Amino acid sequence: MEEASTFPKREIESLWAPWRVEYFRAEHQSGRDFLTEAATTLDDAAHLVVARRKNAFVIMNKYPYSAGHLMVVPYRKVAEMGQLGEPEILELWSLCVLAQKLLVECVKAQGFNVGWNIGRAGGAGVADHLHLHVVPRWAGDSNFMTTIADTRILPEALEPLYQRLIEVRDRIDPAA
Repeated sequence: MEEASTFPKREIESLWAPWRVEYFRAEHQSGRDFLTEAATTLDDAAHLVVARRKNAFVIMNKYPYSAGHLMVVPYRKVAEMGQLGEPEILELWSLCVLAQKLLVECVKAQGFNVGWNIGRAGGAGVADHLHLHVVPRWAGDSNFMTTIADTRILPEALEPLYQRLIEVRDRIDPAA
């Protein structure tokens, strides 16, 4: 006899998305982490780098919590906030503000979750290269798919959104 399912579910269900495997494979081919590669690349579009400054850059998250999820990253690979210099700290926050402006314009974000996941225990996927998450939010964005089915729907592919972010960046950020 089959066991009756419980409601609400206690674990997140998986949605099959085979197109994502190309990202997993590409990131592990070089042996370097994707943030270091993005920091040193000459091809921003291939690495989804949205903006650069002297000490830090903005990159799209390839595995976003929501459409438009960006990360602000220092070029230097450091694991702890105390290892950052004052110029890096200021630039990280300045780029966080730019990221929010881009997302308000591009995806009509109504709010944000901004934060650091520091160390493995703190939820960091890349524990040795500190980065700041800028996650756009909207009123009512926790719909039935998230709250009942524990599934997120991302309505836009990365590349078209990247192009829109670049267009808006070029218009509103002369420093780019």
